[in-house]
Amino acid sequence: MKKIICWWSGGVTSAVACKLTIDLFGLENCRIIMINTANEDDDTYRFLSDCEKWYGKTIEIITGIGEKYGCIEDVWFAHNSLNVANGAICSSKLKREVRENFEKSNDYDFQVFGFEFGKKEFNRALSMSLNHPKSKAIFPLLLFAYDKNKCIKILQESNIKIPITYEYGFHNNNCFKTGCVQGGVGYWQKMKTDFPHKFNRMSNVEHIITNQKGFPVTMLKDQSKEAGKYPNNLVFLKKHPDYPNLKCIDDMPKCKVEPLFECNGFCGINDLSQRSITENEINYSK
Repeated sequence: MKKIICWWSGGVTSAVACKLTIDLFGLENCRIIMINTANEDDDTYRFLSDCEKWYGKTIEIITGIGEKYGCIEDVWFAHNSLNVANGAICSSKLKREVRENFEKSNDYDFQVFGFEFGKKEFNRALSMSLNHPKSKAIFPLLLFAYDKNKCIKILQESNIKIPITYEYGFHNNNCFKTGCVQGGVGYWQKMKTDFPHKFNRMSNVEHIITNQKGFPVTMLKDQSKEAGKYPNNLVFLKKHPDYPNLKCIDDMPKCKVEPLFECNGFCGINDLSQRSITENEINYSK
């Protein structure tokens, strides 16, 4: 008998990882938990209901919304931050801290994360195992060599409709109500074309936080070798009138939509890199 926490993020990989764990360890030994940011697409909750029927078990929902933060925008504006080198502030506050608080108040033998079979995810699993041993993390998709396409196939064969964001051409189902701040250039180019209202909303957020902080705050960077020669390679979604020399997304070449990490509080964080002691001071103004 084991006590196993299965983290369900709303994406196809975490959904299949939860099912694999149930099949391996037994339904009675598993708790399936979703951390709700209140920023998910409505179809995520349809997918949640379908997965509950598939598992034969209720998915428990916990959240960081309601006390300190009323919505995800409150996090961005409170810390004057969106996406930085060590991850997104919304992931830290609404996912990572919520998960870690849950860990402290609940007993478990293992925690299941839906890291898919691939080089980047192997590195994330290694990082997590080395730097966060108290998590007691296990990765069933890595064990069975299941990548995202395999997970989609399993869901389809089980007559479960995958989240609609995948049908739109995105590779993850993270925070689609606003769009994910770690989406990358290709992601936001697609947002501009397919969901201009979301693109415009987030471009306004960038400008508001920039004005509050008195320094450019963006979600994107120019990752080209040429841009690396310059001290400031930030890229706005839309040109900011006070920073005309900084690029906006219209200045960037067309990029493909890259797969994102499943958001479970570790997205965008390279735990193998030493954390700067001044990180919070630099990135998150109080």
